[in-house]
Amino acid sequence: MSAPYLEAFLEMLLTERGAAENTLAAYRRDLTDFTDFIARRGTTLNTAGPADIQAYLKFLDDLGLKATTQARRLSALRQLFAYLLAEDIRRDDPSLNIDSPRAGRRLPKYLSEEEVDRLLTAAIGETAEEKRLHALLQLLYATGLRVSELVTLPFPALRDQDRFLMVRGKGNKERLVPVNRTSKQALEDYLAMRDGFCPEGQHSKWLFPSRGGQGHLTRQRLGQLLKDLAIRSGIDPAKVSPHVLRHAFASHLLANGADLRSLQKMLGHADISTTQIYTHVLQKRLMEIVSTHHPLA
Repeated sequence: MSAPYLEAFLEMLLTERGAAENTLAAYRRDLTDFTDFIARRGTTLNTAGPADIQAYLKFLDDLGLKATTQARRLSALRQLFAYLLAEDIRRDDPSLNIDSPRAGRRLPKYLSEEEVDRLLTAAIGETAEEKRLHALLQLLYATGLRVSELVTLPFPALRDQDRFLMVRGKGNKERLVPVNRTSKQALEDYLAMRDGFCPEGQHSKWLFPSRGGQGHLTRQRLGQLLKDLAIRSGIDPAKVSPHVLRHAFASHLLANGADLRSLQKMLGHADISTTQIYTHVLQKRLMEIVSTHHPLA
């Protein structure tokens, strides 16, 4: 009986919370793994108890999964059981008193300003592919967009006089993100060649169209292009990804005087506690200020 309840929960996430396709796929994968596990123990979502959840977490730990992965899966289970309780499918929530696996909070990886400059310089070119990559890189670094937000930007993303992108982020929420002149120019240079990426004889609703099945440039393809660009720039490709450039955007802004509230809005974080992971940059800057300007320094 687990499958119908799981499908109903996923439908709720889609219709009521506006969950993105990638989010739904992750929930389905994680929760199916749990239902398969408890099925081997002879139980279902109706009858599973705290011992089943604890056994599942131990199973994940024995597999060597990180504490952050275990915590993410437990969070998904809590949401599922809360839904089953609210719908009167269950009379209790077996996840209520389960402790979340603890893990130290890792600092985000990011590139130095000099490394980003090398990437931007290497991306400059005259072909349509080079114009597109330069525009993508400029927008990633200048706006801090999530890669899924970038590749699904609609066309047109900017009007002639606009200096903002309207971005549809997590939970289908919209936000305005400013675009600087350099990035706007790179985008305009790309737009002059954009039609070459559209399916033959067709118009595309996407800013970065593709002839592939999704109709737009994929996250995977963009990641591959950035790895190739890193190699040409003399940078370890393991250090470069769309998400690392989002971290670079945030870290470099803070290092140059931005405040956390403004950064939270631009990144699209629902809670400022998520943005506070970047305060390691602020701490370094504050130490430099004290050592430079304090009378006893």
